[in-house]
Amino acid sequence: MKVRKAVIPAAGLGTRFLPATKAAPKEMLNVVDRPSIQYVVEEAVKAGLDDVLLVTGRGKSVIEDHFDHTPELEAVLEAKGKNDLLDLVRAVTALAQVHTVRQPEPLGLGHAIGMGERHVGGEPFAVLLPDDLIGQRETLLADMVGAAERHDAHVVATMKVPGDAISAYGVAAVSEEVEPGLFHITNLVEKPDPGDAPSDLAIVARYVFQPSIFEFIKATKPDAKGEIQITDAIQHAVETETVLARVFTGDRYDTGDKSDYLRATVELAADREDLGPRFRDFLREFVAGLDERS
Repeated sequence: MKVRKAVIPAAGLGTRFLPATKAAPKEMLNVVDRPSIQYVVEEAVKAGLDDVLLVTGRGKSVIEDHFDHTPELEAVLEAKGKNDLLDLVRAVTALAQVHTVRQPEPLGLGHAIGMGERHVGGEPFAVLLPDDLIGQRETLLADMVGAAERHDAHVVATMKVPGDAISAYGVAAVSEEVEPGLFHITNLVEKPDPGDAPSDLAIVARYVFQPSIFEFIKATKPDAKGEIQITDAIQHAVETETVLARVFTGDRYDTGDKSDYLRATVELAADREDLGPRFRDFLREFVAGLDERS
């Protein structure tokens, strides 16, 4: 079946960005001139997925509002002849069919994805974690969708993570290469000690699931924190179905990390046709003068 739908879990508290996220959802923090979650929805649409379900939580209604019509604002912009801004506002609403469902308790990523079962139905679907932005020129999600459709398989994105950092991720053990950059997963380990990691391939933020994943989520027991981990559910799938790892080597930004958030803002702004030339000139001057400032 064709993949048409995307689920974006957006119910997290954003504690890594306090106090900025005390009253504002972390997904609405701007990267250049757009909230970070808009980049993620745009990525889904670019991959051919125009039906998007946002899994939100308490205090997150502003995310839904961002993708809704704003008649008052549109009327003001139209009356003032600010057509460029009016087009930008209307383009956000026209991006995709955006739906929402609320996760009543923070019971883990697996539970959040499971909240999408009624909307997704019996179709394959993609999951995009909004903390992670993928470079604007990358085709990761589209590649994963194609692989899932060709092989009738679950597909997870992985990246090589060196050293001790691997312990922060779910890690995939792989066997034969099915296609260039696409490997068969034989085992998954959640947050292993570096010496026990089965490989250096960490699972990162993008998934394409067959609908059977919902049954595997239901069969997954909560961990010590009472959360249902999606890595554990995928491990159940590995035991009976085909799960593939897409090895990604392109640009990825963890916007929940302050340093990576700044890197995303700088690199994406520098790459923009409208902002890039002047901004790159500024960066050159700024970097050249760093020694004098210190």
